[in-house]
Amino acid sequence: MAVFFDTHAHLDFPDFEPDLDAVVARAEAAGITRMITIGTTMESSRRAVALAQRFPGVFAAVGWHPGHADEAPDDFRMELRDLARSPKVVAIGECGLDYYRLPGKTGGSAEADAQIKAKQRRVFLQQIEVAADLGLNLVIHTRESFADTLTMLTPAASAVRGVFHCFIGTPEEMSQVIALRSLVSFTGIATFKNAAAVRESLAACPAGKFMLETDCPFLAPVPFRGKRCEPAYIQDLAASVALLRKESPDQLGEHTCQTAREFFHGLA
Repeated sequence: MAVFFDTHAHLDFPDFEPDLDAVVARAEAAGITRMITIGTTMESSRRAVALAQRFPGVFAAVGWHPGHADEAPDDFRMELRDLARSPKVVAIGECGLDYYRLPGKTGGSAEADAQIKAKQRRVFLQQIEVAADLGLNLVIHTRESFADTLTMLTPAASAVRGVFHCFIGTPEEMSQVIALRSLVSFTGIATFKNAAAVRESLAACPAGKFMLETDCPFLAPVPFRGKRCEPAYIQDLAASVALLRKESPDQLGEHTCQTAREFFHGLA
């Protein structure tokens, strides 16, 4: 059985509360030897750290998701910096920009949109700063905001790398990410019938420039689409990816795991 990592999971979410031990055990039995659980708020990040301490194969990223930017205090850098020094924290995030639900799309004002974007930028910028200070990389969320996200990351690109998680962009956008020394990561979306563009990017991506993830409990790959996703399903995603890229599962596992080890500082 080929070995893989799940580089982006949300194991602290309520979806896993009833059976988390079984979820982790299934992943390990399926050859998923490392899982990175991702914080979305400060409280979520604390839960992620606690889970990393509880399970030997689980590591943590800590940060503020842009969808929760309105909950963030004006300056949370000290608190985030302290939490990021916890054992088994391997990255800062999930952070970035998300314009999908701006008020202006449903009749709200342009002023409200501008205020939300400004707060998201401040929250993202603080996390870029903390990552650079601590020598950690970023787990980046970008939704309908790719150009602005890239613009914010570019000045820090010599000090900080990012993984653009759940990547659904074009090969050209992927090349822009790679040009900044950053990476992309693919989810179960790559197995969906309507995701030909994602598969085009995945097929074109050089080995060493991408990773695999579930983003569980979301985005379960075929044949589990529509059900709760979990880390064990990386094997189902990997089977499709290996076929698409004309690689063996062992080859795919070897280079995606090595990429993760090099990107996530302290991932043993």
